[in-house]
Amino acid sequence: QVQLVESGGGSVQAGGSLRLSCAASGLPFSTYAMGWFRQAPGKEREFVAAIRQIGSSTKYADSVKGRFTISRDNAKNTVYLQMNNLKPEDTAVYLCAAGLNYGMIVFITAGRYDYWGQGTQVTISS
Repeated sequence: QVQLVESGGGSVQAGGSLRLSCAASGLPFSTYAMGWFRQAPGKEREFVAAIRQIGSSTKYADSVKGRFTISRDNAKNTVYLQMNNLKPEDTAVYLCAAGLNYGMIVFITAGRYDYWGQGTQVTISS
């Protein structure tokens, strides 16, 4: 049974930092691209960042470029999202996702992901 468990969310003031983690189990982690998405109340789920299954190829939403960094540790079956200089508009539930990938493309659309975590709440106050 595949499980993705996010952690690290919380409440911080604008300008602060948080580091999210997503621990995966039940799948061959090194063959899965990993992504972070977020969903704010009343809004659609949106892409935040993604990383290929092996190597350092990444993609980011324009709204988080230069502030967020995605990384992964295949030995620990874990993907991370370091979030710096947080803004109130970053407030959302953050979800990690895993998508089977044998190619070179970094997935940025939700439909390319096969498994999803339950999410972790991030709240940024001004």
